Amino acid sequence: MSPSASSGQPRLAVVGVPAGRRVTLYQDAVRAAGLPAARTVSWEEVLGGAAVFLPGEIVRVDSPGEDAGTDRLLRGSGDPTRVEGSALWYARFTSAVRDVARAAAAAGAVLLDDPEDIAVMFDKRLCHGVMHSAGVPVPDSPTSGPDAAPVRGWSDVRALIADHRMPRVFLKPAHGSSASGVIALETAGPARIRATTSAERDREGRLFNSLRVRRCTTEREVAELVDALAPDGLHIERWLPKASQRGRAADLRVVVVAGRATHAVVRTSRSPMTNLHLGGTRGDLDAAQAAVEAAGGSWSGALAVCERAAACFPDTLCVGVDLLPATGWRRFAVGEVNAFGDLLPRLTGLPGSGSEGLDTYGAQIAAVLARRTSAGEPCDDRRDADPLHDDRPDTDRRSPGRPDADHSEPRRTTSTDHPRNHRVIDAS
Repeated sequence: MSPSASSGQPRLAVVGVPAGRRVTLYQDAVRAAGLPAARTVSWEEVLGGAAVFLPGEIVRVDSPGEDAGTDRLLRGSGDPTRVEGSALWYARFTSAVRDVARAAAAAGAVLLDDPEDIAVMFDKRLCHGVMHSAGVPVPDSPTSGPDAAPVRGWSDVRALIADHRMPRVFLKPAHGSSASGVIALETAGPARIRATTSAERDREGRLFNSLRVRRCTTEREVAELVDALAPDGLHIERWLPKASQRGRAADLRVVVVAGRATHAVVRTSRSPMTNLHLGGTRGDLDAAQAAVEAAGGSWSGALAVCERAAACFPDTLCVGVDLLPATGWRRFAVGEVNAFGDLLPRLTGLPGSGSEGLDTYGAQIAAVLARRTSAGEPCDDRRDADPLHDDRPDTDRRSPGRPDADHSEPRRTTSTDHPRNHRVIDAS
């Protein structure tokens, strides 16, 4: 039977970079599910006011990254390696996402990604504040939430880290991604300072991203970097000592689809930034899970922390959660929630997640099909009975071999739902 709308199969569309890796991998997952190719709407069409959606389409909003033309329209610069301009990028991008939402609604299409969720996730200050209010464990921060005072430069940073007794912090561009402009800062009195960053300034004072992580050891150099970053907005977080794997600092990217943690990868590095493009490498997930259990913690509890973070964004199908394991692998905090954190090629689903054998994109397609089935819409895909979204009691959905796994459906929480602990949470 050939795929068609009349066969009950969904009509998919994706807003993204047509030739980019993300759209390509998504289309591969669509084909693997036996569905017609998703109709692609480019970000340049959206930004030019020419985007069109069709009645009944299910629309995925994907990243505008990896495309110089789109970056130029958003940032106002033709050089994607530049660090400055993230505030302008954010304003134009969130406006464009809202345009997509209005156009889709007018056409009778359905979005898989909520524009207001995306706007919060792309502002680290707002994202941190939402998670903190929901009781999700996050690092201490003096810049959390919409009411925090803006950081205007190095003098503000100096005052805040002193007032809050934070000698080791991460300074993050509020709207940055991929560790762009991030500074891992260590201070010990007025005369001792060290900053680790991939940002570099040229002779004209412009900031660029580099693939080389370097260290600054003078206050003057650090102050110049911070003063250059501050106009776009800065977020400050306490630097939590992280667990290690084979002598390298380790954290995890956990993908949550439709409220369930489906995929996870360990990232390790000799520098404070574990991003793979900055020299980080994939670690051993089995070893990490074993370390959690050996420490008396719970792997399912660690995944539940990620699901709680994702529950802060209930109208977005998929997010990527940066999970920070504390030294000893027993306690965890959430560093960030990423709207486009699913680019993990060739990674298949966690055992017991309902996404075994599927990559992150395949898991999202399966979730879309399962939603249609549970809503009573016809669908002839063989994954209709995916346990990821069935209606059995939670006790029947627990993972084989994991009797303590808690997979109850996450919900948006309030500050009274959980005890506040914005440092780390015990995953036992």
